[in-house]
Amino acid sequence: QVQLVESGGGLVQAGGSLRLSCAASGGIFSINTMGWYRQAPGKQRELVAVITNGGSTNYADSVKGRFTISRDNAKNTVYLQMNSLKPEDTAVYYCNAGVLASIYEYDYWGQGIQVTVSS
Repeated sequence: QVQLVESGGGLVQAGGSLRLSCAASGGIFSINTMGWYRQAPGKQRELVAVITNGGSTNYADSVKGRFTISRDNAKNTVYLQMNSLKPEDTAVYYCNAGVLASIYEYDYWGQGIQVTVSS
Protein backbone atom coordinates (compact mmCIF):
# COMPACT_ATOMS: atom_id res chain seq x y z
CA GLN A 1 0.00 0.00 0.00
CA VAL A 2 1.58 3.24 -1.16
CA GLN A 3 1.46 6.13 1.28
CA LEU A 4 2.47 9.76 0.86
CA VAL A 5 3.26 11.61 4.07
CA GLU A 6 3.64 15.40 4.02
CA SER A 7 5.45 17.49 6.59
CA GLY A 8 6.72 21.03 7.09
CA GLY A 9 3.56 23.10 7.00
CA GLY A 10 2.51 25.67 9.56
CA LEU A 11 1.96 29.34 10.24
CA VAL A 12 4.34 31.97 8.90
CA GLN A 13 4.27 35.72 8.41
CA ALA A 14 4.13 37.24 4.97
CA GLY A 15 7.57 37.34 3.43
CA GLY A 16 8.68 34.28 5.31
CA SER A 17 9.64 30.81 4.13
CA LEU A 18 8.56 27.22 4.61
CA ARG A 19 9.81 23.93 3.22
CA LEU A 20 7.37 21.12 2.58
CA SER A 21 8.44 17.51 2.29
CA CYS A 22 6.56 14.48 1.03
CA ALA A 23 7.89 10.96 1.44
CA ALA A 24 6.42 8.07 -0.48
CA SER A 25 6.58 4.55 0.92
CA GLY A 26 5.05 1.13 0.46
CA GLY A 27 6.79 -1.16 -1.97
CA ILE A 28 7.42 1.45 -4.63
CA PHE A 29 9.37 0.38 -7.70
CA SER A 30 9.48 3.67 -9.52
CA ILE A 31 7.77 7.06 -9.43
CA ASN A 32 7.15 9.13 -12.51
CA THR A 33 5.98 12.68 -11.86
CA MET A 34 5.69 14.10 -8.35
CA GLY A 35 4.04 17.36 -7.50
CA TRP A 36 2.35 19.74 -5.16
CA TYR A 37 -1.18 21.04 -5.40
CA ARG A 38 -3.12 23.34 -3.10
CA GLN A 39 -6.68 24.12 -2.22
CA ALA A 40 -7.79 27.30 -0.53
CA PRO A 41 -11.19 27.56 1.19
CA GLY A 42 -13.96 27.87 -1.36
CA LYS A 43 -11.63 27.27 -4.28
CA GLN A 44 -10.74 24.35 -6.49
CA ARG A 45 -7.55 22.40 -6.06
CA GLU A 46 -4.83 23.87 -8.26
CA LEU A 47 -1.40 22.83 -9.41
CA VAL A 48 1.51 24.51 -7.65
CA ALA A 49 4.53 22.70 -9.10
CA VAL A 50 5.46 19.35 -10.62
CA ILE A 51 8.74 17.58 -11.31
CA THR A 52 9.44 14.56 -13.48
CA ASN A 53 11.78 11.75 -12.55
CA GLY A 54 14.26 13.34 -14.95
CA GLY A 55 14.12 16.65 -13.10
CA SER A 56 12.01 18.74 -15.47
CA THR A 57 9.80 21.19 -13.60
CA ASN A 58 6.68 23.20 -14.17
CA TYR A 59 5.22 25.92 -11.93
CA ALA A 60 2.01 27.83 -11.60
CA ASP A 61 2.50 31.43 -12.70
CA SER A 62 1.54 32.64 -9.23
CA VAL A 63 4.54 30.94 -7.60
CA LYS A 64 7.23 31.28 -10.25
CA GLY A 65 10.37 32.84 -8.83
CA ARG A 66 9.26 32.20 -5.24
CA PHE A 67 8.79 28.43 -4.97
CA THR A 68 11.23 25.69 -5.92
CA ILE A 69 10.35 22.03 -6.30
CA SER A 70 12.98 19.32 -6.02
CA ARG A 71 13.13 15.59 -5.42
CA ASP A 72 15.38 12.87 -4.09
CA ASN A 73 14.67 9.78 -6.15
CA ALA A 74 16.66 7.53 -3.83
CA LYS A 75 14.38 8.54 -0.97
CA ASN A 76 11.17 8.78 -3.02
CA THR A 77 10.77 12.26 -1.57
CA VAL A 78 9.68 15.54 -3.10
CA TYR A 79 10.25 18.97 -1.58
CA LEU A 80 8.72 22.40 -2.03
CA GLN A 81 10.78 25.36 -0.89
CA MET A 82 8.46 28.32 -0.50
CA ASN A 83 9.99 31.78 -0.16
CA SER A 84 8.48 35.26 -0.07
CA LEU A 85 5.19 33.79 1.05
CA LYS A 86 2.02 35.83 0.61
CA PRO A 87 -1.33 35.59 2.40
CA GLU A 88 -2.83 34.29 -0.84
CA ASP A 89 -0.56 31.25 -0.56
CA THR A 90 -2.66 30.12 2.41
CA ALA A 91 -4.14 26.73 1.57
CA VAL A 92 -4.01 23.03 2.24
CA TYR A 93 -1.10 21.66 0.22
CA TYR A 94 -1.32 18.15 -1.22
CA CYS A 95 1.48 15.94 -2.47
CA ASN A 96 0.87 13.86 -5.58
CA ALA A 97 2.84 11.01 -7.12
CA GLY A 98 2.45 8.88 -10.21
CA VAL A 99 3.69 5.46 -9.10
CA LEU A 100 4.73 3.01 -11.79
CA ALA A 101 3.85 -0.67 -11.44
CA SER A 102 4.60 -2.84 -14.46
CA ILE A 103 3.04 -1.04 -17.42
CA TYR A 104 0.60 0.90 -15.30
CA GLU A 105 0.80 4.23 -13.49
CA TYR A 106 -1.23 4.83 -10.37
CA ASP A 107 -2.05 8.25 -8.95
CA TYR A 108 -1.60 8.76 -5.21
CA TRP A 109 -2.30 11.72 -2.93
CA GLY A 110 -1.12 12.72 0.50
CA GLN A 111 -3.53 13.67 3.25
CA GLY A 112 -2.77 17.38 2.90
CA ILE A 113 -0.95 19.84 5.11
CA GLN A 114 -2.02 23.31 6.15
CA VAL A 115 0.04 26.35 5.22
CA THR A 116 -1.13 29.65 6.68
CA VAL A 117 0.49 32.97 5.81
CA SER A 118 -0.46 35.90 8.00
CA SER A 119 -0.36 39.50 6.80
